[in-house]
Amino acid sequence: QVQLVESGGGLAQAGGSLRLSCAASGRTTNRYDIGWFRQAPGKEREFVAGITRIGGTTNYAGSVKGRFTISRDNAKNTVSLQMNSLKPEDTAVYYCAVGRYGLGNRQSDYGSWGQGTQVTVSS
Repeated sequence: QVQLVESGGGLAQAGGSLRLSCAASGRTTNRYDIGWFRQAPGKEREFVAGITRIGGTTNYAGSVKGRFTISRDNAKNTVSLQMNSLKPEDTAVYYCAVGRYGLGNRQSDYGSWGQGTQVTVSS
């Protein structure tokens, strides 16, 4: 079973940027459809963005569309989430996971979750 590892979280000011990375331990990420989710304190985990393994089709939640960009870096064997124009409401633990059925937006559509990386945006 593939293991995913997230990195790149941290503290940013509102309006700033962060770049998250998702790496597959022992495997190449380009074998999988990959999704990013986030979970804020006291809230349910929600879909953020996803990218297919074939063709690189992307999908975004409405709340991040136009601000976040998901992409593959095959040379680094990672899937990145570039987050611009950050808002305090983007504060959450961000997770990447493998899509079971393409780019669904439900937690149940994904498996092999990483441990998450904390993103905190100050106002």
